[in-house]
This record gives sequence, structure tokens and C-alpha cells, in this order.
Amino acid sequence: LFTSGTRTSADLMPTRLSAPDLHRYIPVDTPAAAVAFVTGWRPDLAVFVEGEIWPNLLLATKAAHIPLALVNARMTRRSIEGWAGRMRTARHLFSLFDLAMSADQRTAEALSLFRDGPINTIGNLKLAVTPPRIEAGKISALKHQIGERPVWLAASPHAGEDEVLIAAHTALRLGAPDALLILAPRHPERAMDVEIACRKQGLVPVKRSSGQVPDPRTPIWLWDTLGELGLAMKLAPVTFVAGSLQPGIGGHNPVEPVQLSSAVISGSFVENFRDLYQALEDHDGAIIVDDHSSDRIALAVAGLLGDPDRRDALPRHAGEVIAEGASAMADTVTGLLALLGRQN
Repeated sequence: LFTSGTRTSADLMPTRLSAPDLHRYIPVDTPAAAVAFVTGWRPDLAVFVEGEIWPNLLLATKAAHIPLALVNARMTRRSIEGWAGRMRTARHLFSLFDLAMSADQRTAEALSLFRDGPINTIGNLKLAVTPPRIEAGKISALKHQIGERPVWLAASPHAGEDEVLIAAHTALRLGAPDALLILAPRHPERAMDVEIACRKQGLVPVKRSSGQVPDPRTPIWLWDTLGELGLAMKLAPVTFVAGSLQPGIGGHNPVEPVQLSSAVISGSFVENFRDLYQALEDHDGAIIVDDHSSDRIALAVAGLLGDPDRRDALPRHAGEVIAEGASAMADTVTGLLALLGRQN
């Protein structure tokens, strides 16, 4: 049973789960709803991922004598400060877990303040994710339709980031008028707003959801579909990982473009993945732009599109960093199986 709290994730689950796996929305975190959910499903094991701390659901699960695990735990500096301001509550809730496995050292140090039990630091599970399977025939057909144009991807921009990235593409086209931007908004339901933003800057897009393919003059391909971001990354030798141009979002995971051999550029607001981005930058595996102006982003993209050796080196170096976390999944599964054995 897989639970989540957004419509976007619910729409994606049918493509990721297979029978008899199920998806349900997480219950509203009230005592009555939490007890009803736990009583109705009677799980053998409850696994909470990253920072999904639902107090009433935790308490109801513990009261039902169901083993509790916190895996891939990740805390931003802001969340650590928030919990530290409610130390009594934090110690009570985090001590409910029978198993706690952190994704990074910063989180492990914070958890050591919030619970008495052991904390295992095993690395980020997202580093262990296998790359999506992309049909070679589909890639080949789309590349043939696009032709030999310079292509880059703006992956998962949020509202307020679209305009900057569209302006960066406008600047890029001053030197490379045939350049194509694949623009894949974080929430596809924003496609209309993104299209309007494109048109305001004089760039008329075609839409992936309508089955349209760009012709040689099309400046932007609006990738407004779910579950196809990996395909876009395979098409684009350079990926700007968005969610990083404004505070409060925390950045997005750079692992997938690296796995698909796309060179990563990111803004500097990457609090959710600070350790990973720092390691990538230290090993020449990604470019982090501190200046979030459209001109600076355009320069970074143009530099990679015009330098094949550098463009190929970035994902290769990044892959070496990511490989260090490849054992995280196996270690997590081992820990969870041990909990099930303890219950029996």
C-alpha cells in the first residue's frame, strides 16, 4: 500500500505500481481518521519516507503495535530549526520509530538530538534509483524529427521560474537561433500559464500533450505530460534542474539527468539536496549558478552546448559521485526485513 498526498502523485501511481499494489491518499491527520486508517488496513510494517511526519498517524500506528520505520530521512536546516523549537514534541515523535535511517550526516546529527535510539546513515535512496527505461526506438524517432538543433531542457520549473528560463532561451537564441528549449513544468496543469509566458516573450511553443513535434523554427517544446521527464532528459544533452531559482522550494533531484547522460546546471537554492549538489560541484559533476539572471543561465547553457568534451565530462564525473550511494537501497531493505522478523 503506497500513500501520498497530492493529485499529481496519484495520477502517476498507475504507471509505477502493478497488481496487487495499491495507492491511497494519506488520511487527514486527525486522531479519528488516523485510527480508522490503521485499523482498516492493519499493516505489518509502516514505513515513513524522508520528512513525512504525521503525528496522529504515528501515534495510532504505535498504539496498534505496528513496527515503525523512518527511511531516507532528510531534514533541511529550516526543518531542523523548527523541530528544535519544539524539542519535547520532536523527542516524543522521533522516538516512536523502531528504525531510523538517514540520507545524510546533517540529518543524522539532528535526529541524534531528537531520539534516544540509534540512527543509521546509509546514504540517499534517490542515489540508488535505477534510471528510467527509455525505448530506443522512441528516442531515435524524436531525435530524427528534431534534427541537429542544439537542445536543452528546463526540468520542473515552478511558477516564477518559467519567465527567467524563457528569457534565458531568448538570450541563447541570439547566438544560436536554431536552439530548442524543452520546457517541462513541475505541474503539467500549469501548461496554459506557461504557454502564455512563452507567448509574452514572443516564443510560440508546441505542446507534447497534443502530440505536436517542433519544426525547425519552433523555439520551445512545452512538455506538459506526466511520467515522460526521463525521455526529455534523454533528448537534451543539457538539463537545467529547476526549483532552484527562488528560495522556499529547495531544488530538485539531479540524479535522473545524470543517469541519462545529460549535463546538469542548477540555481543555488538547493537546500533539499545541499550535500549532493556540493559533492557534484566539488567533483566537476554539475554547474551551480549563483547569479540567477537569464543572461547568466544562457551563458552556462551555451558554454556546455558549444563544448562537447566538457558537456560529456559533467555527467561522467557526477556518475562517480552517485555510485557511492548505490548500496543505500539494499541496506534499507535489509533493515526493513529485520523489523518484520522482529515482529514475528
